[in-house]
Amino acid sequence: MIPEDLRYTAEHEWVAGDGSGPVRVGITHYAQDALGDIVYVQLPDEGVVVAAGEPLGEIESTKSVSEIYAPVGGTVAARNDALGDTPEVINTDPYGAGWLLEIRPDDPGAVAGLLTPAAYRDVIGG
Repeated sequence: MIPEDLRYTAEHEWVAGDGSGPVRVGITHYAQDALGDIVYVQLPDEGVVVAAGEPLGEIESTKSVSEIYAPVGGTVAARNDALGDTPEVINTDPYGAGWLLEIRPDDPGAVAGLLTPAAYRDVIGG
């Protein structure tokens, strides 16, 4: 459940794209599984500037509330507003319809510095 075409963070976010344009961000299957049933997502508005490694939103599940961290610094280019009505789609399709937001990176090379699928497997012990 770790797609080979993505990059990852130790905080269990995934990033799609090489950084030359906006990158799509979500949480991994591992993260959604650990959270349990997701009931609410708080995301920043488009145009908000986020810093790599800093909290940018929250995911609330029936078990807990967890922060979402920016995998790269940049400007929020889009957010998945459909999650407002159907946050549970993160549980059923974390790498597809359950994406969270898109960030236009300040440093296009920052994506290459994120974890490879193999390195992320090591983080989760898989």
